[in-house]
Amino acid sequence: MKHIVEVKDLKKSYGDVEAVRGVSFDVKKGEIFGILGPNGAGKTTTLEMMEALRDIDSGTVTIDGINVADNPYKVRAIIGVQPQSPGFQDKTKLTELIQMFAAAYGEKVNPKEFLDDVQLGDKANSYVEQLSGGQKQRFSITTALVHNPKVFFLDEPTTGLDPSARRNLWKLIEEVRDRGISVIITTHYMDEAEVLCDRIAIMDNGKIIALDTPKNLIKQLLARGFKKSQKVEQANLEDVFIDLTGKGLGEHTS
Repeated sequence: MKHIVEVKDLKKSYGDVEAVRGVSFDVKKGEIFGILGPNGAGKTTTLEMMEALRDIDSGTVTIDGINVADNPYKVRAIIGVQPQSPGFQDKTKLTELIQMFAAAYGEKVNPKEFLDDVQLGDKANSYVEQLSGGQKQRFSITTALVHNPKVFFLDEPTTGLDPSARRNLWKLIEEVRDRGISVIITTHYMDEAEVLCDRIAIMDNGKIIALDTPKNLIKQLLARGFKKSQKVEQANLEDVFIDLTGKGLGEHTS
């Protein structure tokens, strides 16, 4: 199977507000697929429907051939999810949490090995409250991977991290991809999408308005005659987004 994830005409409304408006895309095995858009674009709602955490109004999502709406429990067994704000108990040791997550999937693991994989081996006996923001994000990734999922979802994973912690997390996400796990990530950071993602869907007002590799999106913008007054580069992904949506990612939408 070439595509491990297939999303077709996905829709979700809250009252009169159409949060997701007919979204369609697919994700290949072993790629990092990014959904780029401002706050309110529908990114998180789309992810939550794919993760079987939110009901789908219409459309379909299949993961590894399994229909998410029909078989949510089967889907949850083959995906890993890192939410925006992991709710770990501050007074719990890291090793204990890893064992708890593994037990939930019927797995027996060596917590130290998992912590070593995310450069937290020296924190094995530490409590969650003793970790920095970047360390907490790395730890939340390892807890989501204890059952070796086929698809890994991350929702704005680097929000609030300093530049060094962000780049460390990028490296970790690339290592997850290199293990053959498909990664789906939402972000509103241009540089993150451009550097990290193999392909990007640009989302605005509940719709996907462009989908391609970062390099091809920039080429398409230049082909439309785009120029900017600087010598560093002809165009970047932020230029693509502003050209397509008419606004920067810092501008909030309802």
